[in-house]
Amino acid sequence: MPITRRLSEAEGLAPGNGFVHAVAATGPLAFVSGQVATDPAGGVVGAGNLAVQTTQALLNLQTVIRALGAGWADVLRLNWYVVDVAQLQSLRDARDAILRPALGELPNPASSLIQVAGLFRPELLVEVDAVVALPQ
Repeated sequence: MPITRRLSEAEGLAPGNGFVHAVAATGPLAFVSGQVATDPAGGVVGAGNLAVQTTQALLNLQTVIRALGAGWADVLRLNWYVVDVAQLQSLRDARDAILRPALGELPNPASSLIQVAGLFRPELLVEVDAVVALPQ
């Protein structure tokens, strides 16, 4: 695996809540476009439900990651775009339901979360993109 270090703690910083502060890697990287809660035909899954949309967006992201020959343990960074951060716990619960079984004792990837006024379709509540270290 090309990931060489996961920085969970650093002097003077509070520990990350569900993420690491930094991930270092060697080798080729893939920058995965934002994934949203759509089915294979492009229809929105889980309209009005952030947990369902987060799960579908992560499953779509997982499809891309696997197509690259990688897995969740190879994900360096997740960038989240959320319409309503008041529902953040729903996102975290859905994220952990997918990532925790895949990562085991490894911490979640580095992460940023940005509240946005809206996404490209008004029914969408969340979008997630990733940086992936490609296995060699």
